[in-house]
Amino acid sequence: MPAENRRDDSMQHPERAARPFRRLLLTGAAGGLGKVLRPALREWSETVRVSDIARMEPAGDGEEVVQADLADRAAVEHLLAGVDAVIHFGGISLDAPFDELVQANILGLYNLYRAVHRHGVRRVIYASSSHVVGYYRRSEVIDSEAPPRPDSLYGVSKCFGEALSRYYFDRFGIECVCLRIGSSFPEPRDPRMLVTYLSYADLIELVRCALFAPRVDHSIVYGVSDNAVRWWDNAKAAHLGFHPGDSSRPFAHRFPAAPPGDDEDPASIYQGGAWVRASPIEK
Repeated sequence: MPAENRRDDSMQHPERAARPFRRLLLTGAAGGLGKVLRPALREWSETVRVSDIARMEPAGDGEEVVQADLADRAAVEHLLAGVDAVIHFGGISLDAPFDELVQANILGLYNLYRAVHRHGVRRVIYASSSHVVGYYRRSEVIDSEAPPRPDSLYGVSKCFGEALSRYYFDRFGIECVCLRIGSSFPEPRDPRMLVTYLSYADLIELVRCALFAPRVDHSIVYGVSDNAVRWWDNAKAAHLGFHPGDSSRPFAHRFPAAPPGDDEDPASIYQGGAWVRASPIEK
């Protein structure tokens, strides 16, 4: 069903009218997906605290805007005060030099989880990435139990995030849903995205399911719409109740089938696409 015909209302989702959360925290609120999620979260929580290291739009009704660097432990400690659940989209979302990834995606995430534990927050929604498994072949279909095969240092940083969230669940019982997001844009931009596409409406629905499922323990789910070709199997995440309503099919005509490519080209062989042939980023 097209996204414009699938807007949620209180009749479809009574929990939104009730606003069961007192305060949700969204990190990475200045980013592309953070901007998509920010208005949706206001339907689910009395107060939404939005944060980023970058400048954000001013606070609207029921919002708190807190500019913070995740690498600043004291700032993150303050950020988590009074929070019910965290939707963590902060950090670097592209491959980058390792020293930059360490600050944002590794140290920053550790600071976040440290504060989550100290403040008694019980659930985290973590924006992981399909680049955790980018070195699987396109001929394979994998599920959440497939061993990580990252295609980049960025993918490595997301492997760390999934491992850290697993540790905090096993050790402290802090539930987490790791969203292995494919390609979330208004529409697919290239042939690969016909497989990895996640519409904005499906992204919002995925986050909603991750927040409202009664129990998630430590779950991994692939963030992908109902596309014709599938590389990822979400059967082991069925307890989340996520059923994508959009698909890349309406865009398929924009990318006619290309002639067989170079069998030696890693970008044509592996799910990570061009990420697997990019030179390692070093300073």
